[in-house]
Amino acid sequence: MLEHNLPLKESIQRLSPAVHGGLIKKYAQKHGFDESEILDFSASLNPMGTPFDYFSTKYNIDHLLAKALKKIHQYPDNRYYEFRKAASDFLVDYLTTPENIVPGNGSSEIIRLVVESVVGPGDKVLIPEPTFSEYEVQCNIFGADIVNIKQEDVNELTDEQLKDIKILFLCNPNNPTGILRPHEELEVLAEKCMENNVLLFVDEAFSELSDPTQSIVDIALNNDHVFVLRSLTKSFAIPGIRMGFGVTTHKMAAFLNDARLSWNLGSIPDTIATELLSMPGGYNNEYLVESRELIAQEREYLFERFSNIRGFEPIPSDVNYICVNLDNFLMDSTELFKRLAVKGILIRDCASFKELGTSYARFAVRTREENEKLAESIGDVLTGWGKEQARAELRDTMEKVAEGASLGRTTCEYYPCHFEDQDCIFCFCPFYPCEDERTGGKMVDRSSGGKIWSCQGCHVIHYKDVAQDVLDILMNEGDNEENLKSAWKRVMEPYLC
Repeated sequence: MLEHNLPLKESIQRLSPAVHGGLIKKYAQKHGFDESEILDFSASLNPMGTPFDYFSTKYNIDHLLAKALKKIHQYPDNRYYEFRKAASDFLVDYLTTPENIVPGNGSSEIIRLVVESVVGPGDKVLIPEPTFSEYEVQCNIFGADIVNIKQEDVNELTDEQLKDIKILFLCNPNNPTGILRPHEELEVLAEKCMENNVLLFVDEAFSELSDPTQSIVDIALNNDHVFVLRSLTKSFAIPGIRMGFGVTTHKMAAFLNDARLSWNLGSIPDTIATELLSMPGGYNNEYLVESRELIAQEREYLFERFSNIRGFEPIPSDVNYICVNLDNFLMDSTELFKRLAVKGILIRDCASFKELGTSYARFAVRTREENEKLAESIGDVLTGWGKEQARAELRDTMEKVAEGASLGRTTCEYYPCHFEDQDCIFCFCPFYPCEDERTGGKMVDRSSGGKIWSCQGCHVIHYKDVAQDVLDILMNEGDNEENLKSAWKRVMEPYLC
């Protein structure tokens, strides 16, 4: 029987699935949590909760759902005039009209619409990295050639670099770094893109949670080479209801509205989005103003907590998430993700972002109580890691002794950390944390919150006779918990009495 290739483009067969929506269920089941118990720091949503939580009396989700369900027996009006009118009014400081608005079923659909409308096989698109991976995914689907540069090189782009480029993608504030480019910077870039016939696609999905005054909606209204994307799912903390919109010139919007999938908003997202966009004050409504104040306050608090964790190097952020460099941390982002998941906390492992890899992790800014739990859980992870290192060091030491090595040594990289002639058989103490202050150790404040046992004042395990006696017992009887307790009682206790 002849084998046939699938009748699909190779670019489609190379895609990887989007999985975020299933992470909570996966790790809740894996580690025995109820899904409601998982703290998801990987999703950068408004920490205020939904407007339905905030305005418990003004906005009622059940009422809106009932209103939407009355329309399910008919096709939506594909013009979505009420939605487009609400979206243009939402942008209160701009001369936006419904004719400038392109409605979308979330940001991903709008990205695909623009790419499909602009890019063909072999066309070049420019994507500064690191950034949101969806741009590259959608461009690959339509056979584009991806050109990557670094984020910091965007302002230095030359006409030669922009030659033959169809779209330049920018996320502002950038995901995952949280850096916000100022309006005047993008104004210069927009002019350069227009001169080189390049579409500047600016993703402002987090604008309402950052500084909306830096938006370039005003430029998009009058420049056919600028398209601005706005997403409502992050700002209103409702990712389960897909809704967003694009802003561009009347001419561009008309063509894109003809090209988008017909009836791309069902009655539920259409009804809910229209209602939320119609809040008095637009993006300066009471809910979003207080959201930005909360985010600024909690971001500062979380940044300070992160700065006090040894090996954590947080990047200053302008939005509701913080990216952390882990190059000098005890574990990479993938390992940290796994260990926090065991505690019911999900973070964003940045391994999938170009330019970052496993050296970075991203953390959403949440409420004070949740942020404290995150910091304390990172501290617990470090304590657990210390215990594991002690056991691994012990096993390695015992294997070397069994092979005839002499480990009464002064070759430790920290020698001498306490006194001359110390014995470094046990660099990581096998009894950690003993919590016995007779050793000279004590409980200290942990930089990430809470208390932790410090061995800094303990010399006991570094005395040659003590170290050798402990090692002899464990070599003869094994390194399990019971024998560790026995070694403590038989060797350490008499010394401390």
